[in-house]
Amino acid sequence: MMLFSRKKKQNEEARKRLEYQMCLAREAGADDILDISRCELSEIPASVFSMCRVLQKKVLIVHTNHLSTLLPKSCNIQDLSMLKILDLHGNRLTSLPEEMGQLLALQVLNVEQNHLKSLPSSLATLAQLQTLNLKGNRIRKLPESLSGLRSLRTLDISQNHIQFLPQDLAHIRTLESLSLDAEAMTYPSASVCSNGTEAIKQFLCKELGIEYVPPSQYLLPVLESDGNALESDGVDGTFRQQLQEAAQWQSKFMDYEKRKEQKQQEKLEFERRLDEDQRERTQLILQSNSHKEQVLMSVKQEQGKLDRGLRDQQRFVEVERRRLQEELKRGEYRAANLIRSLLEDTERRKQNSSLLESLEKERLRMEQLMAITQEENERLRKKEVAVAMQELLTESSLNKILQMVYETRRQHLVDEASSSMVEMDGKLQQVQAWQQLDQNKTVGQILAEAEMQKVAFEALQMKKDSKHTRIRDQIKLIETELMQLTQIELDRREGDLENLQETLMDERQALSDILQQLLKEKKQREMELQDLLMEMETKHETNQENYWLIQYQRLMDQKPLSLRAREEGVEKALVDLLAELSADQYLPLFAHQRVTLKMLRYMTAEDLHQIGVKESRLQRAILRRVQEGLPGAEQRLEPAPGEIQPSAPVEDEAGPSSPGRPSAPASEEFLAQSECVVCMERESQMIFLPCGHVCCCQTCGAELHNCPLCRKDIEQKIRMYRTS
Repeated sequence: MMLFSRKKKQNEEARKRLEYQMCLAREAGADDILDISRCELSEIPASVFSMCRVLQKKVLIVHTNHLSTLLPKSCNIQDLSMLKILDLHGNRLTSLPEEMGQLLALQVLNVEQNHLKSLPSSLATLAQLQTLNLKGNRIRKLPESLSGLRSLRTLDISQNHIQFLPQDLAHIRTLESLSLDAEAMTYPSASVCSNGTEAIKQFLCKELGIEYVPPSQYLLPVLESDGNALESDGVDGTFRQQLQEAAQWQSKFMDYEKRKEQKQQEKLEFERRLDEDQRERTQLILQSNSHKEQVLMSVKQEQGKLDRGLRDQQRFVEVERRRLQEELKRGEYRAANLIRSLLEDTERRKQNSSLLESLEKERLRMEQLMAITQEENERLRKKEVAVAMQELLTESSLNKILQMVYETRRQHLVDEASSSMVEMDGKLQQVQAWQQLDQNKTVGQILAEAEMQKVAFEALQMKKDSKHTRIRDQIKLIETELMQLTQIELDRREGDLENLQETLMDERQALSDILQQLLKEKKQREMELQDLLMEMETKHETNQENYWLIQYQRLMDQKPLSLRAREEGVEKALVDLLAELSADQYLPLFAHQRVTLKMLRYMTAEDLHQIGVKESRLQRAILRRVQEGLPGAEQRLEPAPGEIQPSAPVEDEAGPSSPGRPSAPASEEFLAQSECVVCMERESQMIFLPCGHVCCCQTCGAELHNCPLCRKDIEQKIRMYRTS
């Protein structure tokens, strides 16, 4: 039992260490190292591959685990393509995947103390590999083609079953250190291998008939030579070209790191601005935790009361049991005394029989001596015999009565003890039933709280999803366009303009088709989000507390990728302007609306209010700074017909008298004029598909089967919700 508990504790510590390392690698400002060693892993989790791909980790440390394979079935080794150091020593690997050749950036590979029996041939394609540690495995033969390891400097193949070295090692000019078991080598011989790496390379070069060049003399000319120098052979030229490409990539990588650091600083600045919201969320979480602690404390108090009552009841049962034991001991003692008295009576009876025999002998002797007194002696003898028989019968009946009294008393004590034990069992079962009811109630409260957290997370996920939001916005725009087209069609019917009616009908039909397609996409996206939620629910650990609350917090802190991409495209002058006015929190709104400084020249306070800038003081300050920052700008110039305005204007086909009018979003005055064509009292709120007319309120439209304007059959009804 002790061993099992210790093993369980070790597994729990390993799991906590894995979670801690994964969270540490996701934090902002984390380095390029992912260390999941000593976590008792039987295979590398798929999340590690995803993290290495997304966060571009350079170092992966997985030593001292129970790995039997490097690449699970559901993972792709391309996710590790940015790794430079891979440490797998102290595992149970029996082979390396053939896809190892795809890790072109790998520089250090450590597979010491595993169960490898062979190496993949693709390992020779790792041109950047500098250190290869194969110590303590079961390898019998190295791959024949190793010339592709042009940067290899250290190779350790000791404590294996290798007896032959491939001659291709002579082409690795950069090899500085070669560790092997010299006494077990056959080719080269043990005498050559015992002299060190230089002697082995000289021997292999002599066997191939090529000149031996020490690594120290080979690397220096390669590093100092430029692209126009003459190449000694084809291998050297290729190596120089790769070194130059590596240097270029290194410089690009440094530039990327600088940009990454700059983005990190911007992210930290944005997180600082969101500190107030996070404090509020933290306060809510603390309140929830305090409420939970109060509930748990009350449950604990009730549990303590029940435990104290149970202990008192157990003490009472123990006292009763001891009392019954004492009574049983006393009854047994009385029974023993009674048995002893019976034995004594039996002994006396035996003595009486012997006495009778002696009297009989005495009688016979007296008959011989006293013939005269025979009748008197006979009478006396009969009388004594009758008295003795009467005494014997009296003692026998008395013994039977005493035995019956003992059996009755003993049975009475046994029945009393049994009834007392049955009563105690009933009370204990009642206490256990109360305790089970309290536990079920507590578990129900916790499950209800977890279900509420799940529903909140689902609602926030639907709200935060960029694709779903984009589809909703497009649906609102199309609803507004259909409403305007219906109103225009109603206004133009009085003028009986047939050509314009046909144009409006075509445009309305196109918008109806687009609206139907968007509704299908919205429903499909909601189903995808629901499937994602179900997948998360099946994957999360059942013993983790506040799982949905943690997911809710992560979703709140996450910014959509599309919004971050748009923020990067905002003009630097506009970003600086918002920073000077302490309006950094409105940067996502300007990025989402794609507002530029040129557009701000033609915007008013009402346009800024529609974007989301609600403060009138800030609206005036932004417009004033834009005018001051652009000295050549004129006061509120009217844009050209083809120029994009903040309110998204479109050309109206009514005629030359009205060259342009905004179509999305529509003004409140225009929407207020669209009334129901049936009751003419309430505003139009229903869209009829497939015709696309917006001409009825909800009450009248619920009972219609044909459109009142075009008389087409209604296949679908969509209600419009007005937002202030």
